[in-house]
Amino acid sequence: MKKIEAIIREERLEAVKKALEENSYFGMTVSEVSGRGRQKGVPLQWRVGEYRVDLLPKLKVELVVLDEDVPTAINAIARHARTGEIGDGKIFVLPVESVVRVRTGERDGNAI
Repeated sequence: MKKIEAIIREERLEAVKKALEENSYFGMTVSEVSGRGRQKGVPLQWRVGEYRVDLLPKLKVELVVLDEDVPTAINAIARHARTGEIGDGKIFVLPVESVVRVRTGERDGNAI
C-alpha cells in the first residue's frame, strides 16, 4: 500500500476530487496548508511599495491506495491539478505498513 500526498492549488480541488471518484478512489483527507516552492512566493504591489508573499495557500490531498493503483491515482491527480503555471504543486508517494479501520477492525487492503 502507498500513501499519496498531493499539494495542489485550492481552485483545482473539485476537479481532482471528481477525477479520483471516477476512478473509484472515494476516501481522502484534505487539509489547508501553506508553503512555497522554487518560485519563493509571489511579489505583490501595495500602496507603500512591493512586498513578497512567500508562503502561499495550498491544499494537501491525502489518500491510501493499493500498490497497483498508484499510477492511476497519480495520473488522475496530476491531469486535473495541472494549470501549466508555476505553483501547480507536487505529488509524493510514501510506503504504508498497515491500515486499520477503527469501526470494524478490518486491516490493510480491506480497510482502504
